[in-house]
Amino acid sequence: MPDTAFDAFAAAAVLTMARQGRMPRPLDLPAGLRPRDAAQAYAVQDAVVRERAEVAGWKVGAASPQAQPARAALTRDSVWVAAGEPPTVRLAAADFAVVGVEAELVYELGADLPPRSTPYGPEEVLAAVVSVRAAIEVCDTRFAAWARQGEWSRLADQACHGALVVGSGSADVAAVRPLQQPVCLWVNGEAAVRHAAGGNPAGDPLRLLAWLASGGAASLGGLRAGQWVTTGSCTGTVLVAPGTEVVADFPGLGSAVLRVD
Repeated sequence: MPDTAFDAFAAAAVLTMARQGRMPRPLDLPAGLRPRDAAQAYAVQDAVVRERAEVAGWKVGAASPQAQPARAALTRDSVWVAAGEPPTVRLAAADFAVVGVEAELVYELGADLPPRSTPYGPEEVLAAVVSVRAAIEVCDTRFAAWARQGEWSRLADQACHGALVVGSGSADVAAVRPLQQPVCLWVNGEAAVRHAAGGNPAGDPLRLLAWLASGGAASLGGLRAGQWVTTGSCTGTVLVAPGTEVVADFPGLGSAVLRVD
């Protein structure tokens, strides 16, 4: 349970004001407002999300196949579904403190997975998925410096989420093999990161989806039809500058294109 003495709303207010430019970006949360564990970090996340907009999706990841996953809710104002061929979104660099890009697999939900007392199994979660897409997550920070904070402050800050660009993919969900799926992250036409298979340190994303459905998303009402779940970086984070074109290419599955203006 969250510590009742911890003021998640005050911590959320600092992050919100920094996001909106109503105060200078801090190097970290004030000492008395820094979360000391995941429960406190999620309480801050949830307070920020409830003030911002409707939940349009989630990010979930883990440092290894055995590690405890972590999540962040993604609000409607940070999720972009690319249009055209190739599927492209343009975002302004000025809207971010930093622009870190990652190629990710994102799962589109076609059915609700509400909180319940018994855990969801991977097969049950997969049955609720209607497509698997290529995506680019833009990583950002509400702090004054990138990656200089403790893990709980970064988790409270929406796990460093800036934006999600959803590209093309496949409705043949059962045919997608994420552990064998090749991926290449292209930056201005050059391959910045390439993996012949997989690349996600968390391993099978179905474990992450099941964890999220079975409790990780419960504090905000669980998973809902129409939401997107992005399942962690397959390429690591690459920092890019204005004027950059980024392509996340998952051969045989789909691609997403981001132009940073």
